[in-house]
Amino acid sequence: MTTHADFTEQEWDTVLEGPTSAGMIVTTAERGGTFREVFAMAKAYTEAREEHGSSELLDEIVSRRPETDRAKEHSKEEMKEHYLQNIRDGVALVEAKATPAELGDYRLFVVSLAKRVAAAKKEKGSDDGVTPAEASAIAEIEAALGAD
Repeated sequence: MTTHADFTEQEWDTVLEGPTSAGMIVTTAERGGTFREVFAMAKAYTEAREEHGSSELLDEIVSRRPETDRAKEHSKEEMKEHYLQNIRDGVALVEAKATPAELGDYRLFVVSLAKRVAAAKKEKGSDDGVTPAEASAIAEIEAALGAD
């Protein structure tokens, strides 16, 4: 099983940034609702921590307080690309060092977190709370993860 010890500190920080970067992409896809969406991100970590699955790697990831690197880009599009690159870098490290099952768990957690954030604030004209902009953001996150 793969653990934090299999990564350098810089690599580990990169792995940790993947899920929170996904949350930030969805949070910034629509205006408003930031408080609810950040709360939804924290709740995703709490619930994953309570589940303690067969992935020691994922257990270690969710045991850390979610942190987000503050993108210093100038536009919304540059910020989104920065966060997508964080996701690509994180999943590449997990893919290189973890088992296929752990990679699947990482991808699933990132996508689940993004979907939870999208549904956190009920948007007008949306049955499930997910707007077209948020759905598009989730699709970009899935593509960055290499998820099918």
